[in-house]
Amino acid sequence: MRKSMITLAALAGLAGLSSIAIAQMVDGEVTKVDESTGKITIKHGPLKKFDMDGMTMSFRASDPAMLKQVKAGDKIKFEPDKVNGQFTVMKLEKK
Repeated sequence: MRKSMITLAALAGLAGLSSIAIAQMVDGEVTKVDESTGKITIKHGPLKKFDMDGMTMSFRASDPAMLKQVKAGDKIKFEPDKVNGQFTVMKLEKK
């Protein structure tokens, strides 16, 4: 009985972790790319992860190579996060 309770507790913990690990991809449109600062400005929909409405804001690129993939006007899906207190694009996909 004790072993099954431990197993059940472990599975419940893993289920909780898996929901945290699910990334949120957000629709957006690139309005500006600034390779010199490593930033991209995106007009985006709501960022549920941060309880934010849709707006236009600047993000740091986690990988500078992302900035070469897009230009102003491109429709994208991106994964935002906060790294060292700065909003950062972790993943970027062109639509």
